[in-house]
Amino acid sequence: MLRRLLLVAALLPAVAFAAGSFTLSSAEIKPGATIAEAQVYKGFGCEGGNVSPSLAWNNAPAGTKSFALTVYDPDAPTGSGWWHWVMFNIPADVNALPAGAGDPASGKAPRGAIQSRTDFGKPGYGGPCPPTGDRPHRYIFTIHALKADHIDADQDASGALVGFMINANQIGKATFTGKYGRK
Repeated sequence: MLRRLLLVAALLPAVAFAAGSFTLSSAEIKPGATIAEAQVYKGFGCEGGNVSPSLAWNNAPAGTKSFALTVYDPDAPTGSGWWHWVMFNIPADVNALPAGAGDPASGKAPRGAIQSRTDFGKPGYGGPCPPTGDRPHRYIFTIHALKADHIDADQDASGALVGFMINANQIGKATFTGKYGRK
């Protein structure tokens, strides 16, 4: 009996931790699934809707003062991947973005949040559009919990520069990956 009680007591912190894990999800993109045409880029030969998906996150780490969001394709044939979406200075009391928030003109991004330049050359969401014939690319959606209330950058900052600042201030992250390819 004592052995059972000790085992249960030892497992409780692990169960409590698992129940409180920092998570990121989307109604439109399930982890590991193919990204729908509504989220695919419109341009470079792709004919998608280029609408950013809705995103929601839960159980941010204690001490979170702001969030940053990145969408990155490590499979792009550039030697350095491809930044598809970079948003930062998302207030700590925000835990979701509606579909379409990646369009800077939509007014759907949280107050104070900044969308900076992607590898498409402009701020805002740029959906998947891998080269024809490549194997499906991975699109890694990540919400970063930061110990800083803001990142000192603007809409002209590159994904790499913002990524450097995110990593210097990150206290946790949640991620999922979608896939997309063209034949």
